[in-house]
Amino acid sequence: MIGISKLCCGTVEPSDALRYGRHSSKLPSHLLQFSADKRPVVVWNITRRCNLKCVHCYAHAKDIEFENELTTAEGKALIDDLAQFGAPVLLLSGGEPLVRKDLPELAEYAVQKGMRAVISTNGTLIDRNTAQILKNIGLSYVGISLDGMEDVNDRFRGVKGAFQKALDGIRNCKEAGIKVGLRFTINKFNVSEIPKLFDVLENMDIPRICFYHLVYAGRGSNLVEQDLSHEQTRAAVDLIIERTQAIHNKGLLKEVLTVDNHADGPYVYMKLLKENPERAKEVLELLKMNEGNNSGRGIGCVSWDGEVHADQFWRHRSFGNIRQMPFSKIWAGDHDPLLKQLKDKKKYVKGRCAGCRWLDICGGNFRVRAEALTGDVWAPDPACYLSDEEIA
Repeated sequence: MIGISKLCCGTVEPSDALRYGRHSSKLPSHLLQFSADKRPVVVWNITRRCNLKCVHCYAHAKDIEFENELTTAEGKALIDDLAQFGAPVLLLSGGEPLVRKDLPELAEYAVQKGMRAVISTNGTLIDRNTAQILKNIGLSYVGISLDGMEDVNDRFRGVKGAFQKALDGIRNCKEAGIKVGLRFTINKFNVSEIPKLFDVLENMDIPRICFYHLVYAGRGSNLVEQDLSHEQTRAAVDLIIERTQAIHNKGLLKEVLTVDNHADGPYVYMKLLKENPERAKEVLELLKMNEGNNSGRGIGCVSWDGEVHADQFWRHRSFGNIRQMPFSKIWAGDHDPLLKQLKDKKKYVKGRCAGCRWLDICGGNFRVRAEALTGDVWAPDPACYLSDEEIA
């Protein structure tokens, strides 16, 4: 996760994280990526069921009942373990998390245990009553997915009317006083929609947007040909930076992030080195704190059936099941070679990644994407768009 607004607009300084000792339990949410202990933010896919049919769904979600989902009691036992382990955030996702009737109960339980509970949703099921319930239980944040304006979004989401229902969900969250943000997955089909999403951000006064680079997992594995070329990716990141700076210059405090391609960090730094060398020095310090990709270390995932993964895109590789062993013991143990390697993956990356001067602030980028295209988890990430000259 690369904070474009934090880096390019100076909304965060290295001293901000240092003031809290860089401990995840003490850091505010907007500084959590700069923690030193990297206690894992845990994504719990609480269900595989979903009311939409998104073409890029990493969970292969469908609108049917799936067997073997963790029960409410098992979910609370997981939350007990995560809270004791020191996981600072529980991100409830799916499928569509709101199809589970006990989501409010589970989220409230996490809040009561001292965790920050957030949800990742398509937003279509958030009516006024649901929004008020989510507000009352102390939910920290609701991330709602939009992948373009109405025609593009509804084609991408596979259900007509999804766009308007998502907008209603955003309005209902804002009315209830819940912090809400947008989530957008970039691909050739919708990259031209990026400026329009910034317009939505401004017009609806939404405080946050995350732009996700495409990951080849789940149904997203069928979209490799729809991923941007390196040149198109650079142009998209340039556009995101430009629009972020334009919003900031208007005096609008919006948080803009890119996710799932940590080449964005060095790219932002190199741009600033030409435009604002003093700020570039501070940005480099922040990027070192961030450490790039943290799959298997600073982020983990629990599937609907209790399987533990390095992140939500690694569903084909499990490190164990919480029904047999608590997450904390699975995560801290050394029984799985891959999990052990991911915690120190800079030793294992190959090719241009191994010799890259940005390895310390990129962390080797997305291993699951490298594996998807090459079959080798330690091969260079094919989505890295930095030139050989830039990484030498």
